[in-house]
Amino acid sequence: MPNRYPSPPTGLDPEAADAACGTRGPYVPPQRPNEGNSIIVTRSSPPSEQPVRRRRVSEAKLGTRGQAAADVARWTCPHGLHAGRGCIACYHATADAEPGLPLWRSAVWFTSERPIPIRVLKDVRRHGRRFALDQPSTPLVYLLSGQVRAATGTEAIAGLVGFLLDNRHVVDAFTVTEIRAAA
Repeated sequence: MPNRYPSPPTGLDPEAADAACGTRGPYVPPQRPNEGNSIIVTRSSPPSEQPVRRRRVSEAKLGTRGQAAADVARWTCPHGLHAGRGCIACYHATADAEPGLPLWRSAVWFTSERPIPIRVLKDVRRHGRRFALDQPSTPLVYLLSGQVRAATGTEAIAGLVGFLLDNRHVVDAFTVTEIRAAA
């Protein structure tokens, strides 16, 4: 019995393969029944046409011995304050930031002299600025994270730490040990 579906030849000539398989022209996938009326259309483009997103990550470990002059300059916000010490002006500026600015995923690790009550940890989540205050397994070490719109990672971190400064009822005394921002 002859094969009703001929296999394409084993060459690199696509036109010969189309002729052997009985197809003409480029392959056009069949449309789904409601594809013409749908609101969302998914189109995949070749990798060469897809926009290239570069991830920007800024991080620093802060300690008692200080930072190099270049690192201090890099982590100084537009208001002249070190991002690890926070800036209330940057905190308020990020609240009214333009939607066109990059969204920075920021994290600040800090220590506190006294434990932060669990109720306060949960209340920060309801703050409305996409902030979260968590306690890793280490006692008196806390992680404040959030999404902040700012021109630079330095401004995002300064604004995140500025949240702690602006809300002294959350943490009255703290020391920032590590900062990180990624856009």
